[in-house]
Amino acid sequence: MAIGYAQALEDVMARVNKSRTSFRAGMAILPKDRREAMYALYAFCREVDDIADDGPTPEIRQIELQKWRERISNLFKGKVSNTITATLAPAVKKFTLVEKDFQDIIDGMAMDAGTPIVAPDMKTLDLYCDRVASAVGRVSVRIFGDASEDAMKVSFHLGRAFQLTNILRDLGEDAQRGRLYLPIELLSKNGVTANTPAQVLRDPQLPAVCRELATVARGHFFAADLAMKDCLRSAMRPARIMRSYYRAIFDRLVALDWKNPAKRVRLPIWQKLWLALRSLAGL
Repeated sequence: MAIGYAQALEDVMARVNKSRTSFRAGMAILPKDRREAMYALYAFCREVDDIADDGPTPEIRQIELQKWRERISNLFKGKVSNTITATLAPAVKKFTLVEKDFQDIIDGMAMDAGTPIVAPDMKTLDLYCDRVASAVGRVSVRIFGDASEDAMKVSFHLGRAFQLTNILRDLGEDAQRGRLYLPIELLSKNGVTANTPAQVLRDPQLPAVCRELATVARGHFFAADLAMKDCLRSAMRPARIMRSYYRAIFDRLVALDWKNPAKRVRLPIWQKLWLALRSLAGL
């Protein structure tokens, strides 16, 4: 049965609204077609992320992700199979989206869907960040209206900055899932020999490890800012809003110095609004 766009969009918006994500506010400034495309992208990312996090077994998680690989392959052949792909379909043509970026996102989720990641090497961590974050950025900047080389540099660096911030913020939550994304090189360098996520979080050298990873993230924030200066200013408005939001979380983490890694840092509503207004004004 054919899936109408209006029906598909209604389902996608229900998914976005249910998540109560601050992402929606950042996308609200976009023109209607670009906004709806971003909501569809969010729904896709949320769907595959939920499979990786909440699927009952590793085998079922991989099977469900493979179904999404096939759905995306069919989408780029002009065939839609559910409300998310039906909402993405106009954006694929209008904004010249690239199938590999979507497949990279699924591959990133597959890294989380199997054996929990614990202390990966830096190369593996960078690949993970590229797939789960920078690939999302590559799709996003095309939807925003800038597919230039500089926009891809923004995606490369801002995606990594965002994901490393997530890792540094979500240490406790990840440990509960048996995951630890802090790289083995930094753990070894700082004398952390514990072999379980929970033990690492109790190690007195944890703040030193996090400070070093924060230095890597800070470099990506800086490089993204440089690249953004050469992009279309109007197209980068949503990216600036998201950058301001994540940088505020990052700065808060650095100030707290990971003394209580189990506590998740959040920004108050007033600060989110203030950051959004500053970003829109170009400050």
